Amino acid sequence: MTRTAVLAGLGAWAPPRVVTNDEVASRIAETDEWIRTRTGIGARRVAAPEMSTRDIAVQAGTRALRSSKLTTVDHLVLATTTPDQVIPATAPSVATEMGLTGVAAFDLNAACAGFVYGLGVATGLITSGVADSVLLIAVDVLSTITNPNDRMTAPLFGDGAGAVVLRAGEQGEPGVFAGFDLHSSGEHADLINVPAGIRTYSMPDAVAEETDRYIYMAGKEVFLAAVANMSSSSRTALARAGHVIGDVDRVVGHQANIRILHAVAKQLDLPQDRLVTNIERFGNTSAASIPLALVDGVTSGALQPGHLVLMTAFGAGFTWGSTTVRWPDLAVEPVD
Repeated sequence: MTRTAVLAGLGAWAPPRVVTNDEVASRIAETDEWIRTRTGIGARRVAAPEMSTRDIAVQAGTRALRSSKLTTVDHLVLATTTPDQVIPATAPSVATEMGLTGVAAFDLNAACAGFVYGLGVATGLITSGVADSVLLIAVDVLSTITNPNDRMTAPLFGDGAGAVVLRAGEQGEPGVFAGFDLHSSGEHADLINVPAGIRTYSMPDAVAEETDRYIYMAGKEVFLAAVANMSSSSRTALARAGHVIGDVDRVVGHQANIRILHAVAKQLDLPQDRLVTNIERFGNTSAASIPLALVDGVTSGALQPGHLVLMTAFGAGFTWGSTTVRWPDLAVEPVD
């Protein structure tokens, strides 16, 4: 039998502080209805000032490891846009905090597509024989790079983490990932970015505005690109896995905006009731959004063993990608 990667564990966590639309709306001179109509978001979680990316990642990773019933893994991959430091990477400190000292650990930054990219990397490590098990944690603390007074971005972003454990297995098992499709388009990097970076401050006479440390997003252009690329990538991933659109039981897309998710479903000719969404409660948590939605899907009963699940994401870079999995039977703790 062909060696492959199998989904063995799943967990997620979000900070306890809930920020409602009313709180955001009071800062940007809008209303709860205005935010809901344009995004589908009703609330988001925000980390306390003393809470680090590592802290949140450890919570989700511990739950995923517990779900898998494994006590250790060979590799830890941390998908994040908001590491605690530029150097060193955050992944090794997450591993140490979890008692996984000595395992290979590294960060991966593909923005909102980070979880799908991470699944591709973890699957590659396992199928190549480099690792027998991988813990993938997707975590972002976007409140640290979101302008609280920007009416275009302040309503969107929240903090959280989701994680999966992949183990070596064989084709035909439930939980096998198949049909990866990954892409990037650097010529559009300026449409979602944080303008100020390391080089900004290292150049002689460099001047950066205070707002340059926050996320900038060209909303209309990003919306159109997200729908087009997530839809196209989904079709490619399904074809590579030997499936057709009609085989799909559930779509778990990056929770960026409910209108994007509805538009992707329309492009794929799939009914909206096949979408698994939790954006109303968590907002856009970047790389963490798909695993957070997976946990909600399992605990709500929307995701059932045997379902063919399509995952698709789009993020800054541009980066985007899709994959499929036949859902296994997992014990999963609900997000508090």
